[in-house]
Amino acid sequence: MVDTINFGAYKWHHITNPTVEDLDFLRDNFHFHPLDIEDCSSFVQRPKIDIYDDYFFLVLHFPLLDQRTSLVKTEETKIFWGQDYLITVGNSHYVVQDLFNLKKIDPEPEDEDEISGTSDAMLYHILYRMMKETFLIVERLGTQIDFISRELFSSRAEKIIEQISIIRKNIIQMNTMFKPQLRLFKMFESGEVKGFADDMEEYWGNILDFYQKMWDMVDDYGELVAGLSSTFDSLQANKTNEIMRMLTIISTIILPLTFISGLYGMNVGLPLANSPFAFLYVIGICLLISVVLLVFFIKKHWL
Repeated sequence: MVDTINFGAYKWHHITNPTVEDLDFLRDNFHFHPLDIEDCSSFVQRPKIDIYDDYFFLVLHFPLLDQRTSLVKTEETKIFWGQDYLITVGNSHYVVQDLFNLKKIDPEPEDEDEISGTSDAMLYHILYRMMKETFLIVERLGTQIDFISRELFSSRAEKIIEQISIIRKNIIQMNTMFKPQLRLFKMFESGEVKGFADDMEEYWGNILDFYQKMWDMVDDYGELVAGLSSTFDSLQANKTNEIMRMLTIISTIILPLTFISGLYGMNVGLPLANSPFAFLYVIGICLLISVVLLVFFIKKHWL
């Protein structure tokens, strides 16, 4: 279903779940390229902007945090942007839906400035709000990394491994979104995408700066997580080596004792086997060997 808000100078059409009839509406009422309409019914793998004489077609990817799994997933937003219309298509980021519902109740512009009342201004507000929500996710990543750095030397190894794995996966997912999309927003600031309103350079520059800041933060977090992961692996390797060292020492001490006890357990004639003090002799020899080995390990600083 096509839902519409009339702002006077332009209209905002929002299509949540595009059906064949909705796509026919776009095809019949606007001169959109057939490939753009085809993209509206599928998930596009990479962000892009198609530039035409009278409109732009944007496919944007922004992260959305799954509260159940703590994993970041990609939400795709498709926008047809013309001088007198703005069309958002598909299951867009929830920010788009919330802003549309808000504008449906109160269509008055938030800021009374030279760009208010234009499709450029509405596109700017949509992008800026999605940036703010994305920034909250990036900040949450930073908080999780700080927690891991504090808990790194604790005994909660399994929990730390799980958290590091989740954060690394989220950073990789966000990098796949941010890297190609950064070039897209640079097209706005460079003037390659001029839009329809005048004096928008500072606004697009603000979007690019905001996005560049988040990209730098995610890139830094990736390096931090890699360092924490390497440190954690070293700690676990040292703990494993320490455990193996102690087990080796115990085995070395027990080995001769096992040999002596097994030897005197056989039904053959052995020295002192018929002595009434044979048991005490065997125990004494075992204790003596144990003490000698312990003293040897201590002098070698192996224990």
